[in-house]
Amino acid sequence: MFNFHKRAPAAGGAPEFLIVGLGNPGKKYEITRHNSGYLCLDALAQNMDFKINRIRFKSLSADVSISGHRCLLLKPQTFMNNSGEAVREAADFYKIPVENIIVIFDDASIPCGSMRIRRSGSDGGQRGAKNIIYHLNSDNFPRIKIGIGAKPYPDMDITDWVLSSFKKEDLEVLRGTVEKACEALKLMVDGNIEKAMALYN
Repeated sequence: MFNFHKRAPAAGGAPEFLIVGLGNPGKKYEITRHNSGYLCLDALAQNMDFKINRIRFKSLSADVSISGHRCLLLKPQTFMNNSGEAVREAADFYKIPVENIIVIFDDASIPCGSMRIRRSGSDGGQRGAKNIIYHLNSDNFPRIKIGIGAKPYPDMDITDWVLSSFKKEDLEVLRGTVEKACEALKLMVDGNIEKAMALYN
């Protein structure tokens, strides 16, 4: 079980943090590798007892308190390659600085079952992250990269791989990774990103 307290009402004022899980909308994409960011936020919502169902900023959203900090959670509905549109709209509306935008996305260069937390960096070939960097004009946002494993065949198109569904055994492994990502989020919004990196990288 996660160590989160059950849902606390969002504090007054504007959100301090924007937490974005990347993925593609639609039932056929629900358990695909590219939807790892969505899956993390879904797990967080389940364990903190809230719903990500308010339509705002071209996204499904929720406004909750994590570790005493008001956070706006987004699952952009623009499809992966245009994720930056939703992120920019929300960040501009609430004047959220880039350093307080945490993005969760899949990474095929990391083994399934592993994750990497970074303060900033390039998109690493992930098109959703690339679009966010473009719209924010900055790569200085923290991110949690969820390992989905390398494509099984060298000549396989990377798009086919990331849009493939997780196998049953991979889903079992992913659950543990998602749990760690949710715990890391709690530390990150509380200003302890170095601790999160030390514990979960």
